[in-house]
Amino acid sequence: MTATVSKTCIAPRKNGEPPPDVPLGEIDLGTIEFWDWDDNLRDGAFATLRRESPITFFEVAEFAGFPTGAGHWALTTFDDVHHASRHPEIFSSSPTSTSLNDVAPEIAEFFGSMITLDDPRHLRLRTIVNRAFTPKVVARIEDSVRDRARRLVTNLVASHSDGCADFVAEVAGPLPLQIICDMMGIPEEDEDKVFHWTTVIMGTGDDEASGDFDEIVKVATELAEYGVNLAEQRRARPGDDLTTNLVEAEVDGERLTSAEIASFFILLTAAGNETTRNAMSHGMVALSRYPEQRDKWWNDFDGVAGTAVEEIVRWASPIIFMRRNLTRDIEIRGIKMKAGDKISMWYNSANRDERKFGNPWLFDVTRDPNPQIGYGAGGAHFCLGANLARREIRVLFEELHTQVPDIVATEEPAILRSAFVHGIKRLPVAWTPK
Repeated sequence: MTATVSKTCIAPRKNGEPPPDVPLGEIDLGTIEFWDWDDNLRDGAFATLRRESPITFFEVAEFAGFPTGAGHWALTTFDDVHHASRHPEIFSSSPTSTSLNDVAPEIAEFFGSMITLDDPRHLRLRTIVNRAFTPKVVARIEDSVRDRARRLVTNLVASHSDGCADFVAEVAGPLPLQIICDMMGIPEEDEDKVFHWTTVIMGTGDDEASGDFDEIVKVATELAEYGVNLAEQRRARPGDDLTTNLVEAEVDGERLTSAEIASFFILLTAAGNETTRNAMSHGMVALSRYPEQRDKWWNDFDGVAGTAVEEIVRWASPIIFMRRNLTRDIEIRGIKMKAGDKISMWYNSANRDERKFGNPWLFDVTRDPNPQIGYGAGGAHFCLGANLARREIRVLFEELHTQVPDIVATEEPAILRSAFVHGIKRLPVAWTPK
């Protein structure tokens, strides 16, 4: 059992209790105000959609400077999201972007990388990138995860004699970015700059985390230019890092261009960083809110770690949705949709589908089976970094379990105002100082 921290813990909730009922007429995913609702109310809204209107047409939320374009068909059940993910010939990733707002195709392709492409180009890029992950690179990444996680938790304890800190700023935020920078060969002095760029890009819609249209474009351009320059530097002066491997990897005589490497760099730093940091942060909230689950894991860390990590990802669903475009007319559940229509696949809703998960409202670190789709629902676009993310989450909580086993969240998390990223901006935590 863990010691009891001397600080006040986040308010506990009855584990497994369903969210409140939300009338269908009050649900509008096409307004930014919907994303001001707390998680419990949002869960209730998506439960209503799954039950009463599993495929629903919504307009696109308005963001200053971003054209909304046409609305979208929201898929909210596990089976429908899974089906769409496994049939890219109907639910196309190209030409589009991850955003439901309209984006110029040349911008969308550059900043979306592989996730906004279909085969054969998607397969070509993915194959070359996979070729770059040599056994030596993978081993070095694994060492980096352990080293970085241990140092961050050690510094957390050493630098806060009062036993209080912000979990996001000091642990969950830095860890995945530091590992990505280690992988790519990015100097430590550039880490804060890259962190700022990715936070602004992924925080669109939240006035505190991001900015207006012009700032977002400026930041995205700077990040892209940094990626291109990094690739060009490794062409001239190869190093011992993933960027060099990406420059040198080839399939059937083809290599990645500097622009393609920059696109992958953006995908890795933005998506890879934000998703893992938010999974870790939501994991800390859940383990604090449901202490019996924390004790179950802490009492058999290695035995429970595998299922605990999967449950954290299901619970967090760090990426809320992904967009597709229909290539032809189709009908699902009696709903007729036309070629060219936008489709949104709601991972957060699929991961709470009552028909797929026994009591989806129960945070259960031993849940098995757990077919969570926090890394995508399989198919061609299953997340390349899923195994790295799993390792980062496991190793971080192992270090917390070892060094500060009674660390808990002491206030409700500050949730990012976003329809795309289930983000936590701040999370005060406390532990018993040694």
